[in-house]
Amino acid sequence: MTGKSAAERRIGLLNGFAAYGMWGLVPLFWPLLKPAGAVEILAHRMVWSLFFVAAALLFIRRWAWLGELLRQPRRLALITVAAAVITVNWGVYIWSVNSGHVVEASLGYFINPLVTIAMGVLLLKERLRPVQWAAVGVGAAAVLVLTVGYGQPPWISLCLAFSFATYGLVKKKVNLGGVESLAAETAVQFLPALGYLLWLGARGDSTFAAEGAGHAALLAATGIVTALPLVCFGAAAIRVPLSTLGLLQYLAPVFQFLLGVLYFKEAMPPERWAGFALVWLALILLTWDALRTARRAARALAGKTGAAGTGVPAGTVGAAPDPDAGSVPAVAEADRVEARP
Repeated sequence: MTGKSAAERRIGLLNGFAAYGMWGLVPLFWPLLKPAGAVEILAHRMVWSLFFVAAALLFIRRWAWLGELLRQPRRLALITVAAAVITVNWGVYIWSVNSGHVVEASLGYFINPLVTIAMGVLLLKERLRPVQWAAVGVGAAAVLVLTVGYGQPPWISLCLAFSFATYGLVKKKVNLGGVESLAAETAVQFLPALGYLLWLGARGDSTFAAEGAGHAALLAATGIVTALPLVCFGAAAIRVPLSTLGLLQYLAPVFQFLLGVLYFKEAMPPERWAGFALVWLALILLTWDALRTARRAARALAGKTGAAGTGVPAGTVGAAPDPDAGSVPAVAEADRVEARP
């Protein structure tokens, strides 16, 4: 690795830590917006995010995608579906944090990779390796244990995980970059959100002007809270391997979990610890399998490259690639992280 590429990698890692660190610490921000309710906060997030993302696109002069998107009704429909799903995700997350369910919200992002894999099998007919099946099974057992612990299914976690996984599935079909995708989705959200805020103001229930300039500034800052981590993530995604990003993604729910337990003092009885331990075991299995498969594929590629350079038939050198290596990405969900809380 050259000095320049090493420096680029360090910059990428710093941006990756910054992005996932901000996503992990965002539970500290939403309570600052009280007495605004979750729906009002959500509406402000939609409105102000469009302004900040549009400013970012103006700065980098990246608009060519817009004309192409407008000429493709199917992709526009998918963008609308993505916007609707992420509205649910954002709204549930904001409500859960401000209602004292930070730990349960963090669980949603811990189990999200498992839900993504399950949806890949059920909807896309993808094949799993044995270790991936084991991880999904352990994750299902964790949900059962947590259901006993909570006295009901962990609905907040399941809603966050399934909405985010659905969002990822739709985004895979849309195939837009992170900033461009967020711009398109917030453009869809903008008018309904603005209409709701105007209606709220007409009723005299809006807190935007009623709680002082500081409160109004914090509500406007929801756009920065949404856009800034995405910008950092974009800088990381082009500089570090996806496998590294896949490992970094666990920082966000880890920080959220620690905040819930240590800062917000949420209860963690033994059965919840047991459920979380099973989830973490499933993620360890998933990550180990993904890293092992990536190394195996790299060795196979190196063998083929060496064979091509020496004139030896490629099939005679190097380990055979795993036939299921490309079936389901266990980590590195880099194509859809713009929806992070």
